[in-house]
Order: sequence, then C-alpha cells, then structure tokens
Amino acid sequence: MDPARRYAPSRRALHWLMFVGVVLAFVFIEGRELFERGTPARLAMVQAHFWTGIALLALMLPRLRLAFSRPAPAVRPALPAWQALPAKAVHLLLYAMLIVQPLLGLGTAWTDGKEILVPFTQLALPALLAPDAALAGQLEDLHELLGTAFYYVVGLHVAAALYHHFVRRDDTLRRMA
Repeated sequence: MDPARRYAPSRRALHWLMFVGVVLAFVFIEGRELFERGTPARLAMVQAHFWTGIALLALMLPRLRLAFSRPAPAVRPALPAWQALPAKAVHLLLYAMLIVQPLLGLGTAWTDGKEILVPFTQLALPALLAPDAALAGQLEDLHELLGTAFYYVVGLHVAAALYHHFVRRDDTLRRMA
C-alpha cells in the first residue's frame, strides 16, 4: 500500500502499543483474582494494572499531538456521511475514555488510601487526593462502569474495522496495519 494512504508510522505504533496496554490492564486487573487477597502476587497484579493505566494516560499526550498534527489519510473508497460521523464519534469516545479511565483509577486508588508504588521500590507516588471512603466507592463504581463500557466501545471499533475490511472492502484497516 502507498505510504501516503497509511497512517504515519508513529501513529500506527502508538495505536498498537496502546492496544497492548489496554489488553494488559484488563489481564492484570482480572488476573489478580487468581491470587489470595494480601499476597505479594495479588499486589503485583494490582500495581501492574495501576502502572499500565498511568502509561496509557501518558501515551495519550503524544497520541493527541500526532492526531492533530498528522491527519488521518482518507478512506478509499470514501465513506458515506452516515458512516463517517459515527466513526469520528467512536474515535473521540475512545480517546476520552483513554484519558478519563486512568484518571478515575488514580482517584480511586488515592481516595481509597492505596499506594501506587514505583516499580521495584517501596517508594509511592504522592497521593493527590485525601482518603475518603465514600468518594473512593463512587469513583470505583464509575471506573468499573466506564471500564465495562470501554470494552463495548473497543468491540464496536474492532467490529467496524472488520466490517470495513471484509464487507465494505475499503482500506480502513490496511491504513493502520
């Protein structure tokens, strides 16, 4: 495929790196259930989840900068308007979720009195919010609700990419490969 019809290599790399990060965040938080509460292995899974979320949040800055400085190549054949608007909305929703979800996670951890340890040390990030059990519960509920919604939006994103590739037979998926 002509490089001018593909996303910039930096945008493709960030897309797939963040995909791996989302999968890892899910694996770490769900995988913690394999270990008893209070064990070092469970703590390691939770800390890995925290840091994966922080990494995803940090990657959003260059991702947004690239999204605005290196526009997406046009889909060929062009999308009808009824598909272009929802496609843009889903992308904006994914970006918003990739910012809000880690912030909710940080807020939950801090208000719940949990430490976010610097890997391989006993040093913790300074908590930016005071412990507050009621707020922690509310933030955790929002974090879980948004996490569930996020998986549906990611599923919609993947289903749309497959639809474009196998049914519509346009270059949507190949632009990111």
